[in-house]
Amino acid sequence: MTPFDPLFRNPHVQTIAGHYWPRPEAPVALESRLVQTEPGVQVLVQSQQPGTPAKGHLVMVHGMESSGAAGYIRSLAALACAHGYAAHRFHMRTCGGTERLCSTLYHAGLTGDLLAVLRQLPGPAFLAGFSLGGNLVLKLAGELASAAPELIRGLCAVSTPLDLAASARRIAEPDNRFYELRLVRRMRARLLATGRYTVHDCAGLHSMIELDDRITAPSFGFRDAAEYYETQSSLHFLSGIRVPTLLIQAQDDNFIPFGIYQSAAVSSNPAIRLLATRHGGHLGFLARGPHRFWADQAILQWFAPLTGESATMHDHPKSHGQ
Repeated sequence: MTPFDPLFRNPHVQTIAGHYWPRPEAPVALESRLVQTEPGVQVLVQSQQPGTPAKGHLVMVHGMESSGAAGYIRSLAALACAHGYAAHRFHMRTCGGTERLCSTLYHAGLTGDLLAVLRQLPGPAFLAGFSLGGNLVLKLAGELASAAPELIRGLCAVSTPLDLAASARRIAEPDNRFYELRLVRRMRARLLATGRYTVHDCAGLHSMIELDDRITAPSFGFRDAAEYYETQSSLHFLSGIRVPTLLIQAQDDNFIPFGIYQSAAVSSNPAIRLLATRHGGHLGFLARGPHRFWADQAILQWFAPLTGESATMHDHPKSHGQ
């Protein structure tokens, strides 16, 4: 794969710039549909089709408190469509403006909705998960184990908190306080938008761990945040993965301790390849030169041999000079 030549070496600059950097858009219509995955639950799926018969279906899963409008989703969708894939933006429960269309919240290991969507596609799909979405796609592949190839041709997880507890503690450290406060504000706003929670319910919640302990964990029957993190971390499901899997992870990710990626759970499964970069921050990976959105190209290079292509460089059609 093409080596990553970072545009910035500071992880916070990569993280923030990666979030705000202008991204290319696929010049095709974005079609939205609601999928009922179980009684009382509808999730949003937004799809874009290439101009020719699709060589495959790419399902993209966003991160915490995000949606299909995230920059990393938009630019990957554009590149995928340009290279003949149908691109589908999967939204977790209550995300993407669907707060009142679901009877429950989402959580990091709630794989049933994604499974229901995959079962509606015409054949096995490619999966790309980002941050919390990475945890979701890895956990699903591990749960399916030898049955996964019926639904999944290959997957890629980018900047994934394999150990949810370790990542929650890392985000709570002083250098990440800005990010945590922003995430908590967005989480509280989404809770209020469901109409099932009040300002009083959210009072005094200033950290992700506090919010998960008081709201997320009990709403799904977990004893507390610790049990939620322990049982839903994809780290415990990696051994079951039986489809080609790429983990893209920056060693300087300011949310995720890289030591997690040096565990036997990652290295002992021959289906998993770790692509670790020295720099990149969290969901940053902005590169020098014409290949600005390096992670997008790495993802499609990983999938290319699974479609019968050679793993050549996949350029954004208009990425030069960005």
